[in-house]
This record gives sequence, structure tokens and C-alpha cells, in this order.
Amino acid sequence: MIEQRGLYLEEFVVGERYGHRPGRTVTDADNVLFTTLTMNAQALHLDAAYAATQPFSRPLVNSMWTLSTLVGLSVAQLTQGTLVAQLGITDVSFPAPLFVGDTLTAETEVVSVRPSASRPGQGVVVLAHTGRSQNDEVVATATRTVLVWSADAGA
Repeated sequence: MIEQRGLYLEEFVVGERYGHRPGRTVTDADNVLFTTLTMNAQALHLDAAYAATQPFSRPLVNSMWTLSTLVGLSVAQLTQGTLVAQLGITDVSFPAPLFVGDTLTAETEVVSVRPSASRPGQGVVVLAHTGRSQNDEVVATATRTVLVWSADAGA
């Protein structure tokens, strides 16, 4: 039986790029539910009448939904079942807005790979994620550092 999984430490290659498909089309329910679940009362996400008076003239998708979905789109291909822990997310930016009805796709480049000095059978991988809209506009970027199993230890 073939079981879907992410990559072990030895399978990550610096410079390789992964396209994560299918993408995810944002619904109004996604934006409202995520925003209210996370106690974010920002009117730009929840109040269409207010948002209409602001520079983008319509509600913005919550940027934390965008970041979460950007990372989530990569999981099946890169870290499903091989992740030990997420160590950090840095260099997060949202260079363009995402709106309800837009489709977010993701790509990831492997930045660095090294065995852990303190955790035998595990290693540290740095990943650069880029999220794009259906118009190929970059809407989010983030650098994520993860701890993953090596093939022998994780099997």
C-alpha cells in the first residue's frame, strides 16, 4: 500500500521548488468564520458597508487566514507525517490583498537543510512559501523553519 506522506530530511534538496495544487478559493464563510473564531473584530474583514468606504472598497480576507492556508496547502506534499515540530515563521508579508472569490495557490522553495545537532534522527529545514492569487499576483510570503524526521528514525 502506498501511503501519502511528506518528505524525510534526506529527501529535501536546497533550491527545489514545489507547486501545491489544487488551490483554495476563498468564500465569505471562510473569512467571517476565521475572523470571528480568532476574535479579530476588524471591520475590514466583517463589515461590507464599512469596507466600501475604505481604499479597497470591499472586505479584505483576514491575512492570518491567508498565512494559515498558505502553509496548509504545503502540508500534504512536504510535512504530512514527517514533521516533528514547527520551529518558527519569519519574514511574513502580504504585498497584495486577497478578496472573497480569489483562489490562493502556493509554492515552496527549500532554502536550507541540516541534521539537528541536538536531536538525533531529526533535522531542520527552512522553507520559503509564496502565495499567489489566480492572477499570479503575490499575496503572501513567509519563511518557515520545521523540524522533520530522518528516513531511518521516522520509518
